[in-house]
Amino acid sequence: MHILVVNDDGPPSPHSSPYVHSLVRELQAHGHTVSVCLPHTQRSWIGKAHMIGQTVKPMYYRPPPPSAPAAGLTDEDDNNDENSSNSNSADNSAATNQQQQRPLRHGTTHARPSTRPGTEEWILVDGTPASCVQIGLYHFFRDRGPVDLVVSGPNYGRNTTAVFALSSGTLGGALEAAVCRHRAIALSYAFFTRNHDTAIIEKASRQSVRVIEALARGWPDDGSVDLYSVNVPLLEGLEEGKVLYTGMLQNYWGAGSCFTEVEGSVNGEDEDEERIREEEGQVEEDEGGDGGKSAAAACHTHKHFKWSPRFADVYNSVDEAPPGNDGWAVKEGHTSVTPLKANFFQAATQMHGQELQLGVSRSSTFGVVPKKKEAPPSQVQDLPIRKQGVAQVCALIDYDDEYVQPLILSALKSVLSPESYTLIKPPSTWSKSSPEISLGELLPQPNAKVLQIMPYESLDFDYAATHPDTCLVNSYVIRKALIRKHFLSATVDNWVAKHPDSVLKTHVKRSEAFEVDFAEFLDDALVEAFDLRESLERNAALEYAGNGGDDAESVAEREDDGTAPAAAAATTTTTAAETKERAVEWWILKPSMSDRGQGIRLFSTMEQLQAIFDEWEPESSDNEDEEEREDDDGGEDDDGKDHIMTSHLRHFVAQPYIHPPLLLPELDNRKFHIRVYVLCVGSLKVYVYRDMLALFAAKPYQAPGSSPGSDPNGLDLDAHLTNTCLQQTGTVSADHDEKTATPDPVHRFRDLPLTPDQLASITAQISAVTGELFEAAARAMPVHFQPAPQSFEVYGLDFLVDAEGTAWLLEVNAFPDFKQTGAGLSEVVSGFWEGVVRKAVGPFVGPAGSAGAGAAGKENDDDGMVLVREVDLGRRW
Repeated sequence: MHILVVNDDGPPSPHSSPYVHSLVRELQAHGHTVSVCLPHTQRSWIGKAHMIGQTVKPMYYRPPPPSAPAAGLTDEDDNNDENSSNSNSADNSAATNQQQQRPLRHGTTHARPSTRPGTEEWILVDGTPASCVQIGLYHFFRDRGPVDLVVSGPNYGRNTTAVFALSSGTLGGALEAAVCRHRAIALSYAFFTRNHDTAIIEKASRQSVRVIEALARGWPDDGSVDLYSVNVPLLEGLEEGKVLYTGMLQNYWGAGSCFTEVEGSVNGEDEDEERIREEEGQVEEDEGGDGGKSAAAACHTHKHFKWSPRFADVYNSVDEAPPGNDGWAVKEGHTSVTPLKANFFQAATQMHGQELQLGVSRSSTFGVVPKKKEAPPSQVQDLPIRKQGVAQVCALIDYDDEYVQPLILSALKSVLSPESYTLIKPPSTWSKSSPEISLGELLPQPNAKVLQIMPYESLDFDYAATHPDTCLVNSYVIRKALIRKHFLSATVDNWVAKHPDSVLKTHVKRSEAFEVDFAEFLDDALVEAFDLRESLERNAALEYAGNGGDDAESVAEREDDGTAPAAAAATTTTTAAETKERAVEWWILKPSMSDRGQGIRLFSTMEQLQAIFDEWEPESSDNEDEEEREDDDGGEDDDGKDHIMTSHLRHFVAQPYIHPPLLLPELDNRKFHIRVYVLCVGSLKVYVYRDMLALFAAKPYQAPGSSPGSDPNGLDLDAHLTNTCLQQTGTVSADHDEKTATPDPVHRFRDLPLTPDQLASITAQISAVTGELFEAAARAMPVHFQPAPQSFEVYGLDFLVDAEGTAWLLEVNAFPDFKQTGAGLSEVVSGFWEGVVRKAVGPFVGPAGSAGAGAAGKENDDDGMVLVREVDLGRRW
């Protein structure tokens, strides 16, 4: 990067600017192009000021060579520092000649720029830090290309809390860069002793460059941050400390002045002139006032004043404030990073747009009190902007998914007004393991509203439970009645038992749930799975008949009574095979607590099911270390198998396999399921997003067991499983060793080659089943599904449509894998999250938090969010 460095402490000096050269060298060592423009002398406490009516003149500073230590770190000045950069005798020709012959410990200052190419030379101007930014950006260094980043500092002292920041020339320089539309970082070093250890300064420089580079890499592109204020503590273990995003502590000076009175005498032209003018004014008062009766009261004692800020006020305010602010972070030895906007904080926003009523004046210039004119009612109108302010919501948005995170941020920006919320970093991003800082410690006020949209493990449910009126989270605490497959089976069974006419009875396949720790205990685990065992025994009889045993018609329960005339042997064999294919009931095995298609298998006999569990059983080993290594191996091995263990999964469900599914010749007769995005709000509204997806298998569908001689346990699952996460970007051809393109796995459901009646029927079935399912979970399984008023949650429901057009529920996923949608259909996910923000977050922010007429108008239009069930569970905010 091309980095412009400015500061408010001036050129390197052990007394006023000891850090800047060390930082510049560290930036250069990291390969950055560094340009430097500094005030020619100390300009601290000057803020973002400019000197008007003054011609700003430059001088030229040449730092010591790379072989010398960084300038400004020690008091060992050559020639008592008389000819160093701290001297103002730049016009002393003898000193200049000496400087040109032998570079001094802290560099040399020159009235004219060097004529030798390649000379490292900084610009010094007799202006302010803000002036340095303007001159550095637009009048020097143009040959080095555009400036990518402005770094103001390192400041000689901390710039934490509002009292310091509002007066800081370091922040003033960064603010000037920000209003010039350049990214800027204000960097300050918080020292705890003035006896600087060069090793600690070097650590601070390294830490600062790491922070600068990290902020530059991750700079928000949504305009939410103009500049950062970074404070690095000069402590031995500073590199071991955390780097924390913090707010800026709002504090104030205590009672009393920050100036100290010093003895002074009237001397100098300016003071003499002022004394004369005071005397002239006194004479005018005596002649035209009250006869001099109040002259004594108007007299002033001549004094001089010296700036003497009371640092104790700042330190005490940090001690008294709750943790989590910038001052606290530095005090604890951490590096603080405070995102800022180049703007003044706007208070009392509830008053914006209202007219200030001045009332009737007590007197006027001409002694006439004007009468207030009342406007006709027809002419009275409100100003065309909001009258009620919006309390800013602190939004913690960290979904931990690169695909969906920007879509959520875009939805917030589209639906909510920028004044209604502010993005803050959650504590979990500071330390992935047990962060020391809690959510409550980050908030500007104890009653501030908080929106949490994060992974389940990162949500602060305790804070949400204790602040139900001011905290909204994107997940229910307990919802395994839906997302665990064996609990889902129990939910449906309980509901259907009490509601025999429920739509769930005809749209959710019956399930057999069982637990298996080891493959050898499978038979015992299925003792109570009566329907499953009966089906497998029937399939075994059909298998026996198809292999030449008893006639299949005499065995299959769903066939004729066998009185048909005898046929030729070949005809009899064909009939038996066809009967077997029609009568065999295939089952699908699903681990209850796995996802992404892991562990899904098909089977039709007990032998096949046993073989599946035997496959998952770990091989015995005499070497304990080898066993540990095998246990630690996760995911997929080189052979492409999902090496899972029965003891890891334990809970299983088996369901009748849905055959035949609805197939579309236009899309290669590939099996597909429908992904439906669902929003649940509070306790309880259930919305279905109308824009659904169709996820296709990788290969054309074949009935299970239809391939002659194929191994039942070696089924080609690519033709049966529609989880896109299981599909590779290419498949290996049977005749070639190269990859061929995989058909597009994801389509919009509404774009499938189906008739309007089919689309409407399937959509209506899905809506009815979804609404019924969530009510069943809330009412029949209240222990395992507890929707809370201060929560909302998004789900991904999967449905499979059979050949007759019936939509069957497959499973319910919390925190669905949105990236399976793919980049081509990301607008589906984007539209869904806009609906989520509108339905769930909008009411929490309040009606005044809308992003404007466009977003507000969309509230009344069809946004795709269909309310399919509203249940009053008696729970309130």
